[in-house]
Amino acid sequence: MKPKLFRISTVPISLNILLKGQLSFLDQYFEVTAISGSGKDLDEVAQREKVKIHSIEMQRQISPFKDLISLIKLYWYFKKERPDIIHSITPKAGLLSMVAGRLAGVPIRIHTFTGLVFPYRSGFMQKVLILMDCVLCHSATHIYPEGKGVKADLIRYKITDKPLTIIGNGNVNGIDVTHFDPHCISDEAKLQLKKQLNISENDFVFVFVGRLVKDKGINELVSAFKTLKPSNPQTLKLLLVGPLEQELDPLSQDVLNEIEINPDIISVGFQVDVRPYLAISDCLAFPSYREGFPNVVLQALAMELPALVSDINGCNEIVQNGVNGLIFPPKNAKALATAMGKILEKECYHYLKKNSRDSIMDFKQELIWESLKKNYDDYLKLL
Repeated sequence: MKPKLFRISTVPISLNILLKGQLSFLDQYFEVTAISGSGKDLDEVAQREKVKIHSIEMQRQISPFKDLISLIKLYWYFKKERPDIIHSITPKAGLLSMVAGRLAGVPIRIHTFTGLVFPYRSGFMQKVLILMDCVLCHSATHIYPEGKGVKADLIRYKITDKPLTIIGNGNVNGIDVTHFDPHCISDEAKLQLKKQLNISENDFVFVFVGRLVKDKGINELVSAFKTLKPSNPQTLKLLLVGPLEQELDPLSQDVLNEIEINPDIISVGFQVDVRPYLAISDCLAFPSYREGFPNVVLQALAMELPALVSDINGCNEIVQNGVNGLIFPPKNAKALATAMGKILEKECYHYLKKNSRDSIMDFKQELIWESLKKNYDDYLKLL
């Protein structure tokens, strides 16, 4: 009989996107159940990964009454099903499932920190977030920071004195280098997409993939692009791939107006498959303020795009400045514009592009999955 493994996230899109392929791999060796709030993403996980699912609604925001209800539901489900391992990957799911798991007597309780919020907050809210992560870590048996930067912050803020284990070379799932391969997109498909988006063959395309919010550096990106164009004879385009989310972290009105009226800024919204958009682009521009270990940077490099990234956790672990991309200070539109100008120099561009795909082979999916399975097996042997 296979050991029971529960993988838990607050919302189902995290399981669907972040753990794609990993759950079906683990299900060969464990009886895997994916747990999160309900939705089509959870149904898609069941269909694609061929694993069991169970829905328990959890709020991303702090909501004491609803959080207590979720905690009780997790506790009773754990008591009923008696899993051997629970492993969470998002903040609220981590807090609730680690506490519920401890109360229910689950022997192996793992949380992966895919990014930290509290270093970028201040005052009372920072103290609340730190307390929540301290409770999470106290309730867990094993803590996995997604990368070296996340690990350093956990130590610096004294969140836990438990050992901190990075799986493989970092990242929650690794990169599927056969899926993210420029040869997967035909020349004909690229020509059609360029025509559809009014991108000419000689245009140099900067691409951003992710949520269009302030924390992702979109204000700085649009500002840098706007200042770069008049001083550069080359025809430039900025391709934005991702949903506009104005509710929690809005962009400035000036930037929204610029995105709408500038014919050289192309916003295509959320895309299930980002590969065609990476394939028609020349360089990733990723000026995020904070990350854990960003998948999109790995994906872009795998598609042979050099990457311009801000000097933050995760990004500066994937990109080697002057080797496979350029690194600039976060929240600095002028520095970003300088990096964008530098990448337009042909010699610099071709050198960085040449190194891009080879530079991410240490983050291949198989390495992460096998390392994770070995850890699970080692923990089970100690029971």
